[in-house]
Amino acid sequence: MNPALRLKQILLVIGDITILYVALFLTLLIRYGISWDSPETQSHFQPFSLLFAVWILVFYINGLYEISRMKNTSSFIYDLAAATFASAFLSVAFFYFITVYGITPKTNLFIFLGLAFALMYGWRAGYNNIVGRRLPVTPVAFFKESIVTKEIAQAIAENPQLGYRVTHDIENAELIVVPPHTGNDARATSALYRYAVAGVEVTDTTAFYELVFGKLPVAELEEAWFLKSLANRHGVYDFFRLPAEMFLAVVILIITLPLTILIALLVKITSHGPAIFKQTRVGEFGKEFTLYKFRSMIANAEDGSAEGTSGAVWKTKNDPRFTGIGRIIERTHLDELPQLINILKSDVSFVGPRPERPAFVRELKEQIPYYELRHLVKPGIAGWAQLQYKYGSSIKDAYHKLQYDLYYLKNRSFLLDLSIVVKTVKLFFTRPA
Repeated sequence: MNPALRLKQILLVIGDITILYVALFLTLLIRYGISWDSPETQSHFQPFSLLFAVWILVFYINGLYEISRMKNTSSFIYDLAAATFASAFLSVAFFYFITVYGITPKTNLFIFLGLAFALMYGWRAGYNNIVGRRLPVTPVAFFKESIVTKEIAQAIAENPQLGYRVTHDIENAELIVVPPHTGNDARATSALYRYAVAGVEVTDTTAFYELVFGKLPVAELEEAWFLKSLANRHGVYDFFRLPAEMFLAVVILIITLPLTILIALLVKITSHGPAIFKQTRVGEFGKEFTLYKFRSMIANAEDGSAEGTSGAVWKTKNDPRFTGIGRIIERTHLDELPQLINILKSDVSFVGPRPERPAFVRELKEQIPYYELRHLVKPGIAGWAQLQYKYGSSIKDAYHKLQYDLYYLKNRSFLLDLSIVVKTVKLFFTRPA
């Protein structure tokens, strides 16, 4: 990530923490009229400090530290309110179940929550306004325009918080974006060299697109790029990742066993057919495997018995093939619990590109360039594409999701996987887009 964008995120985190402590101090001042170093204040400091760490995590899960969210829109207000409500619920639960601190701040907590939301909204709205409209921006020029650069230019115009401004005057640009194959043009390379030695930053379209969107532009990529960028197989990380995932899968299986039994019984008694649904999917290196899920649709949903279905078809948002209980477990993603068995069989990982069915893969490989590259890693229950893009139900959707999958392949790491897992937790409490 651009250092300037990272700095914006760091400043936002620091500001949020400061606001939370200010809200706490004002709460105690209202209640007791005391100073920061009094016994009453100190008795609240440690438990609330632990809570503030939880608040920051909840804010992160709700995407409130993403650069794209740093603008005053209705979506921003909704996300902030939702994150505050979730944090408030966890705060109440914290003091209800954990009594070692000797305080049960009912009134204090109520006052704090009101102050925290008001102050946080004021701080966030002001910060968004400053970041989006007041801070200096970097003038960006495109060495050669294309469909991809037009997409980037539109995103920059709609997201001033990114800190860029498109200019057609290359002489006054501080950043020049060039096509990936520019190095093959001697005259263009010579001209760019003169800009570079004059202090102008030069980057290629692929890298800049990745920075702005968090995905890779398939239309701009060449085979040589993949050989250079995807050659690293992350051997050390993969070596430790496999046993860690299996251990975690066993732990989750044990913890969720009562819920698993309950869902299986509900699926079985509310509709005809098996509780567990088995389906062939394509995994790492194109190897096919059997995926396990709780059945969320009617039995034999693709054999033509359901209206308008015959063979492999895309699942739709309001698909009539869903059963009553099936729609609930699909929307809450509880239908995916049996995939823990797939992790133990080493068919899938917790994080990776979503595995598709062989019929769809054959079609998509013919329609979308480089589609088979998503099979360089194990598929996952959660993934970067699932977080960034709605459920795919067409070739066009698959094309967009591939761009996110390729970003994951290029950047995958422990921290990225942890980020995806943490943010996926939110999907269990919100309705899919």
